[in-house]
Amino acid sequence: MANSKSSRTTGHQLQLALVISMALVGTAAATTKHFHFYMHDTVTASPGNPSTVVQVTTGTTPLPGAPTTRFGDIYVVDDLLTKGPSPASEAVGRAQGFYLFAAQHELAVMHSLNFVLTKGKHNGSYVVIQARDAIADKVRELPVIGGAGRFRGATGYILLRTHLFNSTTNNAVLEIDMYLTNLSVV
Repeated sequence: MANSKSSRTTGHQLQLALVISMALVGTAAATTKHFHFYMHDTVTASPGNPSTVVQVTTGTTPLPGAPTTRFGDIYVVDDLLTKGPSPASEAVGRAQGFYLFAAQHELAVMHSLNFVLTKGKHNGSYVVIQARDAIADKVRELPVIGGAGRFRGATGYILLRTHLFNSTTNNAVLEIDMYLTNLSVV
């Protein structure tokens, strides 16, 4: 009997070792794709630069240091994504979704955005971002929670930096570095 139990234990150990080895090989094979672009969040239109943001709800309580911004403000966006920081640089897609001011005592928004790419082999593919953004921080990390098209099954994160902000118009240009892994189709 001792030999029989020992054989079963050794068999289970071999199966476990095989599963771990397969997982490690799969992890080693995973690649990370990096994308870099700029998002143009245009709240206030100007000649030749239409608004890409619509406020749909006004919140209740003004936020510290931003008396025209309120807890509960909700904005729907369809922002241009470009290769460079100028809105005249080559368009690569759109950021579509919404953000809301979700903190009562600080400038922080909750994003629910789709980054839809419109150029090259990724045309029509998109990733989904849903996360908190403490907008006063120099660099913010937001998770990628999924994707579709060539980004099906994607996970990863974006690093978000404010490249330019106009406090009079509330227009902003955001620099985005997006890192994607676990892509089922690349």
